[in-house]
Amino acid sequence: MTLDIMMPFWGRFDHFRIAVESVLAQTDGDWRLTILDDQYPDPEPGRWAQTLGDERVTYLRNDENLKPSRNYNKAVSLATSEFVTIMGCDDVMLPGYVRRVRELMAEFPDADIIQPGVRVIDENGAVTTPLADRVKALYRFGGTGARRFSGERLATSLLRGNWTYFPSLAWRTSRLSGGFRTDLDVVQDLAMLLTITFDGGNLVLDDEIVFEYRRHSTSLSSVTGPDGSKFRQERSLFEQAAAECAARGWHRAARAARIHATSRLNALSELPGAIRHGNRVGRSTLTRHVLGLPYRSAE
Repeated sequence: MTLDIMMPFWGRFDHFRIAVESVLAQTDGDWRLTILDDQYPDPEPGRWAQTLGDERVTYLRNDENLKPSRNYNKAVSLATSEFVTIMGCDDVMLPGYVRRVRELMAEFPDADIIQPGVRVIDENGAVTTPLADRVKALYRFGGTGARRFSGERLATSLLRGNWTYFPSLAWRTSRLSGGFRTDLDVVQDLAMLLTITFDGGNLVLDDEIVFEYRRHSTSLSSVTGPDGSKFRQERSLFEQAAAECAARGWHRAARAARIHATSRLNALSELPGAIRHGNRVGRSTLTRHVLGLPYRSAE
């Protein structure tokens, strides 16, 4: 079963090249890679991608800058396989990624989302364990090997702390037909995970590390943290999720959404940066998020 790999592109050429080459290096060659250049101003990465000479690789340049969510939706619309991975253009697939995902697809034929094993790397490719990822690990399901989760148990875990890594996930393409929310820039993955969970879907979690997720200071989630905009989006999503869970009688999940402790702790960790840079709006928004207070309308 061929795996569609979609790679929205906007970023550093060196990271992009490593990402593409990591797909080419897969031990299981049953994949298709589609690169979606979102009008990146430097033409060199696109020129390089078009010289690869591999019929499994397609390079497309958008007619306009779609930004993340709309580019993700374009990627989904182009996927023709049963499963699709929307890979970051700065991440790395270890050689066994496609092999392991296809094994899990066969082992769990009704899987909707597959989360393989992931390790985190920094801007230079060194393995690292930032605080955010150490906290994530606390909320990740225990156990070993491949295991499946669904329903309130899955929703509660994700709402306590989203321990998944979006660019590493393999999604059942049909489950993405409704599209990612275009009003969200940094938590659209959690919104989609919850939508699928509410719709009766399931997630398969595995331990074999086959993907490297890159964290660096210029990522979208990093630059939208100190000004508070990331957390305004998270607050809105958690409020909506709390209402949905309560309506379903999922009281533990609703409580996790209302408390959203890890999101508030993350905002607390961003607060010193906002104070240090004299970001008044960011300081106010972050403080109110930490304390669970309403945002000011002017923020």
